[in-house]
Parts: sequence; C-alpha cells; structure tokens
Amino acid sequence: MTYPISIFILDVSNSSSNEMGEELAGYLDDVVNWIKIWTSEVDPVIVRHRSGDEIILVGSGYSTAYTIAFFVSRIWRHKKHMPYFGLSFGDIDKELATIDIEKWIHPLVKQARTANDSIKQAQNRPQFIFEMDQFLPDGTSDSFAYNQFRYEFETLMNSLLQLQQQYIKNQTEIQDAVCSLYFILQQQKAVAKVLGRTAPTISSHYKKGNSDEILNSFADIVDILNSLEKKSYSSSGNEPKDTNNKLHSMIRNHLKTEISTFMNL
Repeated sequence: MTYPISIFILDVSNSSSNEMGEELAGYLDDVVNWIKIWTSEVDPVIVRHRSGDEIILVGSGYSTAYTIAFFVSRIWRHKKHMPYFGLSFGDIDKELATIDIEKWIHPLVKQARTANDSIKQAQNRPQFIFEMDQFLPDGTSDSFAYNQFRYEFETLMNSLLQLQQQYIKNQTEIQDAVCSLYFILQQQKAVAKVLGRTAPTISSHYKKGNSDEILNSFADIVDILNSLEKKSYSSSGNEPKDTNNKLHSMIRNHLKTEISTFMNL
C-alpha cells in the first residue's frame, strides 16, 4: 500500500547575519507552531525546525506542502530575509505517522533537498522550486501515471512558479500587502478596513500589483496536484480538493484572529 505525501525544505536568505540570527531562529519556531495549529485537524503533517535556519515539513497529500509554503511566504515578516522552499511530492510505502523524520531517508527528501540547494545556488533566487525527476529507483515509472512525465511536469510547474515570482518581485510594498491580505481575507472591503484605505484604492493596488495572476497561479498549481493525487488514488474514495480546502480554511481562520500581528502592519 502506498500513501501520497509532499515535502518542503525551507531555508532563509541572509540568515547568517549576526544581528538577525537569534531573531530569525525564534521566528522559525513561531512558524512551526503556527503550522501545527493550521494542520491540527487535517491528515498527518510532520514539521520540524532544525539546523538553525531550516524547517522541514512532510504532509499527507500532494498539495499540502506547497499550500502551506505559499501561505508562509505571504505572511513572512522579515522582508530582507525571505524564505525559499525546495519542494517535492510523491508516494511512500508506510503511513506518515509512523515515520521518524530525523532518521528518515527517502528519495522524496533528496528531491526537496536538491530543489532547495538549486535555489541557494541561483543568482536570482526563486522562492519555490519543485524537483521531481531525480533519485527515484528503477521501475517506478509505471507505478503512477504522472511518473511517466516527471520531467515535463517539473518543467511546466517551475516555469509557472518563475512567472509568479516575477510578478511578486515587481510588487510595491503596498501592493504586496494588499495581495497577501486579500489572499487571507478574501474580500477587498476587509482589506481596506485593515489598511485604513478606501475600497477603490485597494482595488487599484490589487490590479496594478497583478494579484490575480499571482493568486491564480497558486490555485492552478494546487488544482494540478490535487487532480494528480485523485487520479493516482482513484479507488480510495478520497477527495484531495476537499482536504485542501479544509486546510485553507484552518489557516485563514487562524490568521484572521490577529491579522495585523501576523502581517506586521
């Protein structure tokens, strides 16, 4: 029997700065605690802060890691020390709850680590990269339909992420805040209230910041991952989209409790 999972390994840019090391370490502890709250009522998720500036997350479902990573990126407080995420997804032959993440060795972990390292070495660091096409043992290509096209999926998804990243980099500070707040609150009037601006002003910043393009690309990637999981596990009766929607709701409900604090407004 196999189980669908996804992984991210998070690192922080410029984390070796003397004056920021301790503060960032404390902030990463906070992020881990938030993720534990977000995932307390969904399928098993294992998350650990380790190696100073690194978080590893392994979650049930193909879309879980990217969903959480994107939310984390949108509320990240330290703009001069942004996080970046190496991502992978696939299938394991044991229940996630039985895994000791500190000792676990698996090709999917290697993929996430390789993706993370490739970001670290890039001149213009993207925030997200998927790795799908390395370290899998021989004979796995026929196990699931998507395995036959791992390289093609990787190329297309990372290209979409590069376009998303370009839109994000071009946002002004207020456009970034509007995009992130709308992603959480889902209403421009609610965003206007938090920022003390008029609704037309918020609408203008939303459009000029290409927020639709950013958020739609996120939704498209999540939909693709959910569709792949549903087709790979069609006999299970599970609905990955429903599980992911529940995760979205859990995260948003928690963030709404103290939105100004989370967003450092």
